[in-house]
Amino acid sequence: MAATEATHAAGEAYDVIVLGAGPTGENLADRAHAAGLSAVIVESELVGGECSYWACMPSKALLRPVTVRSEGRRVPGLKDAVDVPLDAPAVLAHRDAITSYWKDDGQVRWLDSAGIDLVRGQGRLAGPRRVVVNGGRVLTARHAVAVCTGSRAVLPPIPGLAEARPWTSRDATSAKSVPGRLVVVGGGVVGVEMATAWRALGASVTLLVRGDGLLPRMEPFAGHLVAESLAEAGVFLRTGVEVREVRREAPGGPVTVLLDSGDEIVADELLIATGRAPRTEDIGLDTVGLPHGSWLDVDDSLRVKGVTGGWLYGVGDVNHRALLTHQGKYQARIAGAAIAARARGVPILESDPWGAHAATADLRAVPQVVFSDPEAAAVGLSAAEAEKAGYRTRVVDQDLSAVAGASLYADNYRGRARMVVDLDREVLLGVTFVGFGVGELLHAATVAVAGEVPIERLWHAVPSYPTISEAWLRLLEAYRG
Repeated sequence: MAATEATHAAGEAYDVIVLGAGPTGENLADRAHAAGLSAVIVESELVGGECSYWACMPSKALLRPVTVRSEGRRVPGLKDAVDVPLDAPAVLAHRDAITSYWKDDGQVRWLDSAGIDLVRGQGRLAGPRRVVVNGGRVLTARHAVAVCTGSRAVLPPIPGLAEARPWTSRDATSAKSVPGRLVVVGGGVVGVEMATAWRALGASVTLLVRGDGLLPRMEPFAGHLVAESLAEAGVFLRTGVEVREVRREAPGGPVTVLLDSGDEIVADELLIATGRAPRTEDIGLDTVGLPHGSWLDVDDSLRVKGVTGGWLYGVGDVNHRALLTHQGKYQARIAGAAIAARARGVPILESDPWGAHAATADLRAVPQVVFSDPEAAAVGLSAAEAEKAGYRTRVVDQDLSAVAGASLYADNYRGRARMVVDLDREVLLGVTFVGFGVGELLHAATVAVAGEVPIERLWHAVPSYPTISEAWLRLLEAYRG
């Protein structure tokens, strides 16, 4: 059957049924098919999912011109040429092209070439190994059903907020024009990235944060350096504030944000970037004894706990282990291998922490890059997380501006690196970088953390000169004394 229009038949049987055609679902189906199992994906929206059309890809398309201009302003011989306003219509047009104009033809062609069937519609569980699509078409799974439906933005219970129809992350990445005034609520990744992008495109941006800083899941210095840069770019940052009420008298008209301090802010658009919820509210979880709309509790092979027969898997955002596209794809590879092994009766290696059937990296080595200006990148545990977990640690910091490669990369380079060392085993528990271009440094840190490479061996991993990667040598020198 072609992926574009899998033939309708009552009670169609597949080895694996996947709910959700985002990167997680696509990768899981691909791994299952590569192992010799038949697979079908059920999707109610666009093939390619949130990442392709409303998250990773469009947001980075908006941010790339921002960071290139920022870096170019600090390069002699180039700074005058790039010190100009961004061409907002051109940036938005490029964003549209990156999302394939919100059409999924190319993604569907890939599914077809991979031998994976596609059924369009809302898939709902209807008991063990059964999925009903749009209330009629019935699919049955011989071995597994995998829920890969992702997550969605949620609005906090603020009076007047829902009626004001605020932006969520989807609106912020797909808007067709630059708002004159934008209020962003939330100091996490979405809030920081969208404040960065829309300010650079010409909006007057106010960023409201309930806590005392930005990027609270990273080392404190990451949020501090990013906040400094946002302020220099003209973003009005207010910390320690909460939104008490929102008013919008007419659709498309100005929106008024009332703070707990009594202040009022008037804007053209309001972006709420304060949390996510699993997209499991309409997939029939109750038919298999699970709470409606809940996060899925899974074991390390991504199999949902408490489901008789062990046929249901929860992969990607829905299990709340690590809400990142690359982690969802990683989990999909693990789950696909586990499903194939169980289908063949091959022993499962989920008890092996770094084995083929255990998603260990979700707990020990999750990498993330915030594409702010400057970038913030981290993997593994922060110093505070390591201390809370009971490790005996040593923290080593390095000013990135002191590395020769940084002075060549940009004038007045500002950045910082930190590694958290487990003193008992002398391996890295976590690494954080902040600075221009540091996202490309992160994978080396991820290898070191996931591979538990001893400090003694890292000393022999010689960084090329003159690159910013020489920060590794400086960190190790400081540790060794």
